[in-house]
Amino acid sequence: MTDEARQKAASLPIWKGSVEPVALSGGITNVNFKVVDGDEAYVVRIGGNIPEHGIRRTAEIACARAAHAAGVGPELVYTEQGVIVSRFIDGRTYGEEDVRDQANLERLLPVIKRLHREAPEHLRGRAPMFWVFHSLRDYFGRMADENHRLLGEVPRYREIAGELETAVDRVKLIFGHNDLLPANFIDDGERIWIIDWEFAGFNSALFDLGGLASNNQLSVGQERWMLEEYYETPLGDRQWWRYGAMKCASLLREAFWSMIQEHHSSLDIDYVAYTAENLARFDRAYDAWRDET
Repeated sequence: MTDEARQKAASLPIWKGSVEPVALSGGITNVNFKVVDGDEAYVVRIGGNIPEHGIRRTAEIACARAAHAAGVGPELVYTEQGVIVSRFIDGRTYGEEDVRDQANLERLLPVIKRLHREAPEHLRGRAPMFWVFHSLRDYFGRMADENHRLLGEVPRYREIAGELETAVDRVKLIFGHNDLLPANFIDDGERIWIIDWEFAGFNSALFDLGGLASNNQLSVGQERWMLEEYYETPLGDRQWWRYGAMKCASLLREAFWSMIQEHHSSLDIDYVAYTAENLARFDRAYDAWRDET
């Protein structure tokens, strides 16, 4: 797959000369390359639609363009079926510890707020929607279709997902990234960019905030600071409870995403271990949330 993808990346009609695509590490869904063409550098993303995760590249492209217009994502320069080319951001890709650094977090939160508030003004075409509880229900069904090794656990998690959805209750829609893993932040020294828009769409801000906290293991103090800073109001018990439910849902979704990847991905990644890690994180978060109810 990698050799075929590299050849595809090298043969795109936009290059001014001969190029040598270099595989980029860190991706857990797609194959990505850095391509230097003259004085410019680009990221070439190779991959078609992924039905098992609800990924449609036309929606990803529209969301990436809206994010760039809002000033939070890199510019797209070329697309064709199964290919997305964006400008390369010369900077440091974050790890969890970088996001947990309070100084970075204080720079990052305004970028997320800007995305939520400004990107919808630039979105074109059909409005994509991401609702974590629909994603979970779809994953539960796929687990049964594929007779997954953890199928016996599905009834318990289905019941928990229903409990969490009821707790979240009504939401105000924003335009979210919906996959705020640390590797999706790049710091060029002056600003923080967000990349990878395949799950982007309208959602509740609670999901991006909960995902930011759970994916990067923010402290409780940082979570409370984040919510008060984002909503610009003191944090009440009900908002904290609703947020906790959505944070749990984001962790559960990441675990079930990995379970589906176990059956479908050809990338050299230990998804079984990734599943276990995220289930452990979910269990801790869910137990803590239940203790507060």
